[in-house]
Amino acid sequence: MLPPASGTGIFVNSSEKVIRLLRQGCTNRPFFHIRRKNQHRPVIEQLGTFDPMPNEHNEKLTSLNYERIRYWIGNGAHVSQPVEQLLGLAGFFPIHPTSYMTAWRNRRATKENQEKSISVEADDKNEVKQ
Repeated sequence: MLPPASGTGIFVNSSEKVIRLLRQGCTNRPFFHIRRKNQHRPVIEQLGTFDPMPNEHNEKLTSLNYERIRYWIGNGAHVSQPVEQLLGLAGFFPIHPTSYMTAWRNRRATKENQEKSISVEADDKNEVKQ
């Protein structure tokens, strides 16, 4: 059998304590609770909340109980990848590699959109001059 650190995910998937997101809210208005739960049992403790919809100040609101998260991780609880990304952005963990990849893709898409809009504007000006 491979050791847990080999990246197989066998140990994490069979672990009974996991900190994960629990989706709540309406269909078009998601709201997540960050909870610690056993694999096949009800939720034990709510450790925070995450609201992915930006408010009027373009902020995504997050509430985390770092003391309890630290306690459960110290007692062997594992963290799901979405929660790990969220904790990385909050400064609790190192930033997750997928966060870097997402940011890079967003910057590339923004740059391509700007280049397209500049070329369309240049084409429009050329048509007006003729």
